[in-house]
Amino acid sequence: MAYFPAFLKLDNKKILIVGGGNVAYEKLEHLLDFTHYITLVAEEFSDEMLKIIKKENLTFEKRAYKNGDIKEYAIVVVAVDNLDLQAEIFQESKKYNCLCNAVDSTAYCDFIFPSYIKKGDLTVAVSTSGASPAMAKYLRIFLQKMIPESIVAFLQEMKTLRKTVPKGKERMKMLDEKAKKYMESWS
Repeated sequence: MAYFPAFLKLDNKKILIVGGGNVAYEKLEHLLDFTHYITLVAEEFSDEMLKIIKKENLTFEKRAYKNGDIKEYAIVVVAVDNLDLQAEIFQESKKYNCLCNAVDSTAYCDFIFPSYIKKGDLTVAVSTSGASPAMAKYLRIFLQKMIPESIVAFLQEMKTLRKTVPKGKERMKMLDEKAKKYMESWS
């Protein structure tokens, strides 16, 4: 079954990452593009992880995961190789209504991390529903080359217009025409 594409608002949503290695580091880097309300738990943390934890002033505990750790979290990312622990945390997440992502184990995922482009307010996500993360990555790279850096300023202008111009058909038409003209300028 394919995953439904959705963009989650992470404001005030506590996230727990279980794991301290390379995969946990990658997931942390992605999440930091959207929130800093992240806690980490792992028996060991790589030097890279410790550097980013310190730089971003994140909460972390150097210990094994304990049952109940996810009780206060909206999202848990399980970035460990231990499949039994992945399954255990996934089952526990149902008890607490916590969304779970167990890396490389789609059976234990409520959601997956797409390959994405982030430029200011623009976020473009690409997913193959886990069929080929490599393909999603190369499609993202292809699309990223097509999007001009000026998109950041353009979207800021559009945001300002949406806040300042009164709502109505004329505003919708003006904003639509501006977007169309901007897109046509790419070619």
